[in-house]
Amino acid sequence: MIERVRAVLVTAGDTMLVIRRTRPGVPVYWVLPGGGVEPGDASREAALHREIHEEIAGKADIVRLLHTMETDDERQLFYLARIATWSFDDRTGPEFSAEGRGEYALEEVPLTLEGLDGIDLQPEEIAHVLRGAITAGSLGIEASL
Repeated sequence: MIERVRAVLVTAGDTMLVIRRTRPGVPVYWVLPGGGVEPGDASREAALHREIHEEIAGKADIVRLLHTMETDDERQLFYLARIATWSFDDRTGPEFSAEGRGEYALEEVPLTLEGLDGIDLQPEEIAHVLRGAITAGSLGIEASL
């Protein structure tokens, strides 16, 4: 089974970092930073730290596991994390130089219902989870740090 890790990266201004994906012939959509767990990763959390470093040259404090999505052949783990520094210009991930992969643009989006409604965050299930947590006041970012 393929495992992927992604993070809801919350900034000091209570925005979240998302990557706007633009690909030829595909409507624009947004994803959370992250990627596949590799055999050399010591843990899922180590994989997430590696992916955050590759994709946005950032360092994050992982707060907790937020949600898990699973199909027959893939498991995605979504973590809640705080991030203080990042640099999209210093990213090192191999996907950025691959032909035909389209554009990856880093954006800050308010971690509010309005912010989520303004983007097409994929997969839809994590957008639904975030909307529910915001509505219920159960995201728990402040209480967790």
